[in-house]
Amino acid sequence: MLKHQIKVAQSLLSSLAAGGRGTSGTPHPIQPDKILKLYEFEGSPFCRRVREVLTTLNIDYEVYPCPKGGQRYRNEMKKLGGKTQFPFLVDDNTGDQLYESQQIIHHLFKHYGHSGQTPKKYSHYPKIPVAALAGTIINGARGVWVNQAILQREAPQQLLELWGFEASPFTRIVRAELTELELPYTFHNAAKERWQDQGPAVLRLKPGKYTPLPGGKREQVLKVMGDNIQVPYLVDPNTGVKLFESAEIVKYLKQQYSNMV
Repeated sequence: MLKHQIKVAQSLLSSLAAGGRGTSGTPHPIQPDKILKLYEFEGSPFCRRVREVLTTLNIDYEVYPCPKGGQRYRNEMKKLGGKTQFPFLVDDNTGDQLYESQQIIHHLFKHYGHSGQTPKKYSHYPKIPVAALAGTIINGARGVWVNQAILQREAPQQLLELWGFEASPFTRIVRAELTELELPYTFHNAAKERWQDQGPAVLRLKPGKYTPLPGGKREQVLKVMGDNIQVPYLVDPNTGVKLFESAEIVKYLKQQYSNMV
């Protein structure tokens, strides 16, 4: 338990290092007809930039984890794009396949932002991602290397499903585990849509029963989760398992998809 609490503290500091980017998003996203595919790994600061924007746009997407030392999706990505560089976005709606994080960000705002323009704070990232790199280091470089204890070398028949948002420290812990186990999943963004959403599920700024913004994306998310929104939330359609708590999710993933407990 202490080990998990340390992970939570490191993950929280990692979120703070990025200044809260990847927390809030539009309540009315332009969800692509064909889901976007992102080849990336959790500990990459360049991939983090893209994930932050995807949360800002509140878009769902498929993740194909490519940790260092991994084989499955690194090889698949190289066949698609011709080189091993991350992040790598595949957009079957436009036919684009993009590598550079800044190009991907411009692409996302152009096609899935309401104005079609990249906001200034997202248009000129520093070449050296100091804040995001610091976040990776603070987080113990989790989600960088493949877990050599993986037993199941074939991908699960169906993609796992994870609800969360980029800056959620508890969600980050789960994403790192999914990366290290090379488990593909659909990430359902549940970005904060207004000030009433701010704060963890049991300590939101607005007290009382949680009520989502009418017509917002969180209204649909609430139908999935029940009477409150709490992330991370994992659904494994391969086994029928549904879990909320990050510690329980990590334990389950290790038991189900590796020889570690």
